[in-house]
Amino acid sequence: MIHGYSVEMRQIVKRFGTTIANDRVDFSAKAGEIHALLGENGAGKSTIMSMLSGVYRADEGEIYIRGKRARIRSPKDAAAFGIGMVFQSFRLVQSLTAPENIVLGESTPIWRGSKWIKEKRQEIVSIAERFGLTFPVDRPVWQLSVGEQQRIEIVKTLYRGADIIILDEPTSVLTPGETEQLFLTLERMKREGKTVIMTTHKMNEVMTVSDRISVMRKGRMIATTETAATNERELAQLMVGREVSLNRQFRNPSQGKPLLIVDGLEVYAEHGRKALDNLSLCVNEGEIVGVAGVAGNGQKELAEVLTGLRTWKSGTVRFNGKTLTSASVRGSIESGISHVPENRMKSGLAGGLGVADNLLMKSYRDKDRSVFGFLRTGKNRAWSQSLVEQFDVKTPNLDTPVRQLSGGNQQKLLFAREIAQKPKLMVAVHPTQGLDVGAAESVRRMLTELRNSGSSVLLISEDLDEVLQLSDRVVVIYNGKIFGESGPDQANRQRIGMLMAGVCELRGTHHEPANFV
Repeated sequence: MIHGYSVEMRQIVKRFGTTIANDRVDFSAKAGEIHALLGENGAGKSTIMSMLSGVYRADEGEIYIRGKRARIRSPKDAAAFGIGMVFQSFRLVQSLTAPENIVLGESTPIWRGSKWIKEKRQEIVSIAERFGLTFPVDRPVWQLSVGEQQRIEIVKTLYRGADIIILDEPTSVLTPGETEQLFLTLERMKREGKTVIMTTHKMNEVMTVSDRISVMRKGRMIATTETAATNERELAQLMVGREVSLNRQFRNPSQGKPLLIVDGLEVYAEHGRKALDNLSLCVNEGEIVGVAGVAGNGQKELAEVLTGLRTWKSGTVRFNGKTLTSASVRGSIESGISHVPENRMKSGLAGGLGVADNLLMKSYRDKDRSVFGFLRTGKNRAWSQSLVEQFDVKTPNLDTPVRQLSGGNQQKLLFAREIAQKPKLMVAVHPTQGLDVGAAESVRRMLTELRNSGSSVLLISEDLDEVLQLSDRVVVIYNGKIFGESGPDQANRQRIGMLMAGVCELRGTHHEPANFV
């Protein structure tokens, strides 16, 4: 049952130097509701929630909690008003157990086996059971999955008395099954009269779980609406200020010949851990093959093998009719394999270099780009400018350091460089991660156009909606093996989600850790 407003933020202004992050924003949320806050990256939604949780202080405006004026100048102040925030990057000590993390900071000393920690453990278990949040209670955090760590963070806010709970992109690291479980938990919180505020980019999830939706754009609150009174297309248009395509891109698999054939691949990662276990995979010419799976199941190592960044112990890799015998980045590039890595600023772009220099990184040896070892500066700048215009990269000039560009423009720049190589195969890892709906649409359009031009794409993503929207075939990786495959007629969220969670279709078995609370 929905009651009165538990949160009211009136005419909030926040400046960072000359940049106005929040421009007289009004926001309110009710007790007993799930309220979704949408907006592109840089729209100001994280800033407004950071002020509610005490991370930032408002320059102007007023905050009311349960009808009373509140001065929130620190996370401690926010906690005193019953406000808790679960950040996308968890705040957990990896070597401690869940109870030890949750009571960390309390004045009573902590030691295993003490009467005090046993009492606290039971209190934490009771909260977890009450809200359907299960995790191995006595294991150190580093042994737990990302979904289990998120549950610990939520229990921590509940243990500390929060009845206004802010969740920052809560489903970005979860399987579909874990997402459904989280939504059940949010519904329980709602029934108990708690306020849940959720920031997210995922339209279908907003429509599934929220009661009301607020949309921000360019630091301003654009609209607040009942969820039942809107739809995904309208929300996307409110977010970006224009029509956005959300259509699924499935088509019949290509009849082209096999381009990439991986057979029996065995790869060891750090500390001797087997990352890929007898993995076999085929990608045909002119198709997008989506690789779905929860992080840590071998996707990273597969991408590194194909792009020359990691060697393998056994198995064969054939590309375009030739057998690859060793790891070579330059060899992969010259063979026609492009790479959009998971972390664009760590391994894709050089943040301190300008736009033009980043575009030249893979082609400076080409005869069109240099002669006798000397760069053709004028010709290269004209070429760079043409790519910037073609891929709609917003940059002050070609010499602007790429770290000063927005995430969406960095990603478009990375795609411009890789597509300019005219690749036979694009290995794209989480290509829209952290991007807003407008930038994500641009990236997905580029992948589709690349496929339509006859190139192939291996799309590795934890975003199941993205995989289903773009892929001609979907394979699921689990524990370093291909655990299942679906064509256009069989691929759906339920089937792919079960495979991602390790549920075998034939045996109906589920690989899952024991000793849950």
